[in-house]
Amino acid sequence: MALSCAGICSHLSLTRLCGFRTNGITVGLYSPYVSSQSRFALCRRYSSSKARRGSGRNVVSRLQWANAKYEGFLKRRFPRFYQLYHTFVEGFRLLFRDANDVRRIKTRMLTDRVKVQDLPYRDMEKLRLFRRDMIKGIPLVMISLPPFANYLVFVLMYFFPRQLLIRHFWNPKQLVEFHGVYHSYRTKHHRAVLKGLENTNVQGKDGHLQSRLKDLSSKVQNGAHPKVSEIHAVQCLFSKTPLAIRTMRVDQMRHICPLLFLTPRLPGFLIGSRLSSHALELLQLDRALARLGPHQLNDSELRQACYVRGLNAYSLSINQCREWLSQWLQVSSALKVSEVSLLLHSMVLLTANYPHHQPPLTGSLE
Repeated sequence: MALSCAGICSHLSLTRLCGFRTNGITVGLYSPYVSSQSRFALCRRYSSSKARRGSGRNVVSRLQWANAKYEGFLKRRFPRFYQLYHTFVEGFRLLFRDANDVRRIKTRMLTDRVKVQDLPYRDMEKLRLFRRDMIKGIPLVMISLPPFANYLVFVLMYFFPRQLLIRHFWNPKQLVEFHGVYHSYRTKHHRAVLKGLENTNVQGKDGHLQSRLKDLSSKVQNGAHPKVSEIHAVQCLFSKTPLAIRTMRVDQMRHICPLLFLTPRLPGFLIGSRLSSHALELLQLDRALARLGPHQLNDSELRQACYVRGLNAYSLSINQCREWLSQWLQVSSALKVSEVSLLLHSMVLLTANYPHHQPPLTGSLE
């Protein structure tokens, strides 16, 4: 009798631990097989998870060891290829990190109903840069989809990194070099933009400001850097014909497009729409940066902020970048949405001769 009670209790306790119940009646009281099944379930529950974790850590550690040995071999035997390999690995890591950040920002915008213009500066800039990177990077991914095409793409990326790769896959030396090349494309259009301002014919009650606009344009063309007050003096002209974006001459818009790395080979109405969209985005970035405070930017963010506004900051010191960005924000903070055309022209007015007096601008007006 005592043995049978002990057997029943052992069955009952094991059954409760493993949770074998049917319609509220414990199966262990009636099944002779529950004891072995229960013990097996307990062992599986309390030992298999630890085994999986241990084997997982073992696999990860072995992979890390193999990867370290492989990188060491490349670094010793093929240093140039190792530099390329390291740049690509680091680039993918940064790209995935940015993708996760963008997903987090988009999720917060949806859940909290936050508009783009209300985002913090760093989130707004992250979305802008990621969108540009995807526009450049997706065509390359599509080309590499056919079988064995990825080998050809890899060779092309090796020989044409500036044209095919996005910034994540540039090393620090390439970053400075390629930004200098792209900035040289912008400077080719500086004289044409200034000549367009100089030849602008202002009608009506604002006609007296035309002489100030011409003086401002001539001053920059002769190599002088303008004052912020001189730009503020003519800002009302940029909300009306013929300097507002929607009423600007098509040839003037075509010269402004390269300042924002936009193609000028589009119909006039499409160019006007794209310039308006990018100018508003730049104004929103300026307002978000003013809320944050430019002193909060690190060196990399500061150079990037200056570069996107038309200045080749990679050839300047950090103090010069901070001084110039302060001047830019003084101009931007006083602008209305209807005057964003001045923001685009300031990419020439404030950058052409900074930080020192330059020789008179020369170049083609085509």
